[in-house]
Amino acid sequence: MAEDEQQDGQQDNGAANGKTSKPAKRSPVVRVVIILLVVLAIFGWATYWFLTRNEVETDDAYTEGRKLAVAPHVNGYVTQLLINDNQFVHAGQLLLTIDDRDYIAALHRAEAQLAQARANLAGSRLLELVAKQNFPGRLKSAQGRLADAQAQLFRAETDYRRQKVVSRAATTQQNIDYAKAALDQARAQVIEAEGELEQAKPVIPNIENTKVTITQQEAALKASEASIVQAQLNYGWTRVVAPHDGWIAQRNVEQGNFVQTGEKLFSIVEPEVWVVSNYKETQITRMRPGQKVRIRVDAYPSLDLRGHVDSIQLGAGAAFSTFPPENATGNFVKIVQRVPVKILIDSGLDPKIPLPLGISVESTVTVQ
Repeated sequence: MAEDEQQDGQQDNGAANGKTSKPAKRSPVVRVVIILLVVLAIFGWATYWFLTRNEVETDDAYTEGRKLAVAPHVNGYVTQLLINDNQFVHAGQLLLTIDDRDYIAALHRAEAQLAQARANLAGSRLLELVAKQNFPGRLKSAQGRLADAQAQLFRAETDYRRQKVVSRAATTQQNIDYAKAALDQARAQVIEAEGELEQAKPVIPNIENTKVTITQQEAALKASEASIVQAQLNYGWTRVVAPHDGWIAQRNVEQGNFVQTGEKLFSIVEPEVWVVSNYKETQITRMRPGQKVRIRVDAYPSLDLRGHVDSIQLGAGAAFSTFPPENATGNFVKIVQRVPVKILIDSGLDPKIPLPLGISVESTVTVQ
């Protein structure tokens, strides 16, 4: 009997242990909470998708602007340096000066050459005027003297023949000698008159030669005028001024340095800044110029910038690289390309916080 009661007690304990080992049922409240969380997650995702379905964003974006490299037009030593690093300058502001003594001397030399060229031209024009007046008159005078000499020669020849043919009783040897001397003198005068005529004949060539000289002098005058203009430019270029408003950047010149023509001294960063965003090619399907853009700057999270799409580059970034990809080989791996998009900033900039070039931003375009 005792053994039976012991066995019955063990069975009762086993039964009790079996009931407690079964998994407990979940409370209805927990189930409702889980279902609500799932529904809220789905609703939140659907709401986010609905609100952002017309937005494309990228963090592959940076600021860009105009960087003007400032270089001198002339060589020389820097005598004055009037700028510091990152200083804001205005258009027309004097930035530095170059030793101008050589260029002042060159300007004075050019002015002297110009004065000489003007004097030479005036002299040549005076010679032309004299030639036009004197050369024709000289020719006519020579022709008149030759005609007179020829007439004298004809008379002397006639007198001499008459003295030779008359009888000795009608003349004397002295008269014959006088007639012969007069004939010789008349012949000499004819020869002299012919020589003067030959000298006076080239009237037109002499005038043309004077015109050629004037043309040469006019060309020399123009060259002198060009030289003085160049000298004035060189002298003016010894003063380097700011071409636009902006900030000084990358300054690599000091007072006393010798600078050469075309050598980059520093850059001027203009105030206007825009954004270049590299969107995936699959993101620009509905992107068009004029669409609104939100911009967030990593360096200044407080700035809420607004802008619009200005233009989309007609070519992926890889197409303009130094070594564009060559896909004509046997192996090919498709890579999603990125296309640069230029975004202009319309509002939100703080004048006290100028945006440096090249800093990272995030842009979100609202597409249609």
